[in-house]
Amino acid sequence: MQKPAGPADGKGSGPEPLDPALARVVRETGASVAMIYLMPPGERTLRLASVTGVSHEIAAPWARVALSDPIPVAHCVREQRMIWLGSQQEVAQTYPRLALVLPYDFVLAALPLSSEATRWGGVVLLWPGSHPPALTAHERDAVHAFSRRLCLELEDAVDAGSPLSAGALPRVLAHPRGRVPGPMEALAAAEFIDRLPGGCCALDPEGRIVFVSPDAAELVGADGKSLLGLLPWQALPWLDDPVFEDRYRAAAVSHRPTSFIALRPPDHWLSFQLYPDASGISVRITSAGTDPVPATPAPRSPAPSASLGRAASLYHLMHLAATLTEAVAVQDVVTQAADQLVPAFGAQALALMTEEEGRLRILGYRGYDAELIARFDGTPMSAGTAAVRILETGVPSFFASFEELKRAYPSATTMDGMSAWAMLPLIASGDIIGSLVLAYDRPHPFTAQDRTVLVSLAGLIGQAYDRARLYDATHQLAHSLQAALLPHALPGIPGLDVAARYLPAARHVAIGGDFYDLIRIDDTTVAATIGDVQGHNVNAAALMGQVRAAVHASAGAPPGDVLARTNRLLTDLNPGLFASCLYAHLDLANERAQLATAGHPPPVLSCPDGRTHVLDLSPGLLLGIDPCAGYPDTEIELPVGAVLALYTDGLVESPGIDLDDATACLAEVVGASRGLTMEALADTLVAYAKRSAAGNDDIALLLVNPRRSCV
Repeated sequence: MQKPAGPADGKGSGPEPLDPALARVVRETGASVAMIYLMPPGERTLRLASVTGVSHEIAAPWARVALSDPIPVAHCVREQRMIWLGSQQEVAQTYPRLALVLPYDFVLAALPLSSEATRWGGVVLLWPGSHPPALTAHERDAVHAFSRRLCLELEDAVDAGSPLSAGALPRVLAHPRGRVPGPMEALAAAEFIDRLPGGCCALDPEGRIVFVSPDAAELVGADGKSLLGLLPWQALPWLDDPVFEDRYRAAAVSHRPTSFIALRPPDHWLSFQLYPDASGISVRITSAGTDPVPATPAPRSPAPSASLGRAASLYHLMHLAATLTEAVAVQDVVTQAADQLVPAFGAQALALMTEEEGRLRILGYRGYDAELIARFDGTPMSAGTAAVRILETGVPSFFASFEELKRAYPSATTMDGMSAWAMLPLIASGDIIGSLVLAYDRPHPFTAQDRTVLVSLAGLIGQAYDRARLYDATHQLAHSLQAALLPHALPGIPGLDVAARYLPAARHVAIGGDFYDLIRIDDTTVAATIGDVQGHNVNAAALMGQVRAAVHASAGAPPGDVLARTNRLLTDLNPGLFASCLYAHLDLANERAQLATAGHPPPVLSCPDGRTHVLDLSPGLLLGIDPCAGYPDTEIELPVGAVLALYTDGLVESPGIDLDDATACLAEVVGASRGLTMEALADTLVAYAKRSAAGNDDIALLLVNPRRSCV
């Protein structure tokens, strides 16, 4: 069992108390792989806390998963429901990144870990592809019981003042041994193995050789004792081929038998048959002659032992490449690079840097102390340090020890506490646009293969960073336009408590056309409006400004007339976009309100007597469809103490949830928050939306509350 490195944040306890539940669910469901992810409070990143059934090396690329990632565990936590993938085809169709990196035959269940007030994280269970396409009733009950047990453990730990958190490395649980054979049984087993034709060896869950029979050692041409504790492709150079390691990985992940044929130089072919389970892999080795038709290609030439097998290198390259295709903004690139490279290559720290106005700027980091990063951020490019030099020359540098760094840069110091560094340029279209530093806390020799892989990875990151810089610049310009078109402050209206919020959608979604406004007509009359222009681009934001201006120009007229005039303007412009809009004319002196809607979500009204309901307004067409469309007025009472909540659909829409049900839930939240100021209520509704809505659309919210008569 791997010893955990302790909680990632240095507080609370590691995930050890969850071990019994993890072992139990594997035993009760027959799952081949089980993983527990925990989400630190205030973060939107899931961290792999515990895993059983696969090696740390296979699990490493999935050690940190952003809540927005298209990965089953993130999906189940976002939507708070179980995800079931009953075939390899379903995995490929629904989660192509997962299928690209792990193209093996397995089925999968992912469940959220949550209680009424807290989202703790999620769990993932894998079964071999031979599993039926649906969970049995017993398996489903066991899986849900597992989720509940984990939540109770997590709640108890918080109540005890020692919350559980993921360690710096995931905790890898060894598969429990079913039994320990006695001396006579062990001797009989050894004699049984010796009588079998061919040879046998055994790999532990990490892929290391833990047993090899004399016949197997003779077949592979090596001393048996020298093979123990090594990975096969490290111990036998002629096995260091991606095809062979991929067969091992397929067996380890899918827990299904597989085989391959390899050439032992100079001319002897060997057949390897792999039989996996949760405790490791049994391998049968037999001679395949000197001229077989190989089932898999043979290596072109022997390769030296490397710190990272070639298949493992390709695995990490493919995983990072697939991940970076989904990275949109610069911070996405930084996060994905840190999440993938640090665990995959055994580094302890990472920093991504660029040059701005003659100074070194840190884009992001992992594993370094924030105070140290602050000291380096802003270093003049004239400093002549290794970090600066890489940005000037674009030549990769590898320092296996501090002594090597000192020889190249005599003034170098070890303020970061590290002992080895890989410094790599980020290049796009021939230009040096940044640099990547990977650091190790002890001397680390970089083989030729290590250097090639790391340079390739830096190239992928450089291209992604270049795309993200352009996206960030365009996105910031569009959001600045949108912000400029929204009111900077709401007018102060005597006797009226008001609050408004605007929240852009998740960063990977373009800007929207949501807007709100509060317009003073006279001392006792106010207009409140809210709307949403179709689309998520600069055109939508610009059209939003025109719609808001048109509503402003007609304010004071009956609500239906205001919408009709705005609709005619929009159809005359013919922008190819539509807009929803709701306009409310508030007569504070008479405690009345008139409303009209153009396809907009209905407002919520909370009355002083305790009743809260969704208003039933006569619907009108979206703006921009029919220039002759009419918009009926609806009059309601708006007494002192009432709360009228206007909002856009981003506040309530969520996949799989009926919109009427979602709106009714919103009304319950408004009603339960009676007595709050409008600012406090706005914060409550935004927090509610973050928990319940999908986050894929902008949110606009406008709250009005008559506090006293304006007569």
